[in-house]
Amino acid sequence: MGFFKRFKKPKSCISLKIPTDHTELGEILRGTITVTSQEEFDSTEIRAELRCIERRRKERWVFNKRLGRNERQVYWDQATLHSFDPKASGQIHIVPGFKKEFPIVFTIPIAGRESYDGLDNNVTWRIKGIVAVDNRPDVTGKTLELQVIRPTVGSKTKEEKIVMVSCEYCESLMKNIMSACPNCGAPRKKRD
Repeated sequence: MGFFKRFKKPKSCISLKIPTDHTELGEILRGTITVTSQEEFDSTEIRAELRCIERRRKERWVFNKRLGRNERQVYWDQATLHSFDPKASGQIHIVPGFKKEFPIVFTIPIAGRESYDGLDNNVTWRIKGIVAVDNRPDVTGKTLELQVIRPTVGSKTKEEKIVMVSCEYCESLMKNIMSACPNCGAPRKKRD
């Protein structure tokens, strides 16, 4: 491989297709990643990158030496709330003329935050396809934005019913499937 080739991503294309651009928290999404190439190279993996990013508008006071006074400065603080990289394929040798579809399955976490766009705060869900390559830039696809909402009554996302029982020792509530009390640590007695 030539020296300058290390700074160029491979002549390849990746596209991610999912059936919908809106989903609910806790929903399982299935899609396909399509990879085509005009160059031979080794890929370490083919994956999707799912990110939930929250941005908040904040203010701070900064001293301006030229004016000799404090001035208000507005900036956006960014935090990643959820990060998941579902893998579609492991290591693969890609040749010129290569074209293949890889199925991908991922879940939007039930405890995540729904999409929101406000003046001072916003939460966005984004997903894109990646062909990872060692010692060269990765091939990245177009970033898709998902609109994520809370599950509604009668939706596809079903919550399982959890039965609560009381501890025989401290009388605090615990899930029926637990073997020990989370409050006092006492083992749960099996009932016939």
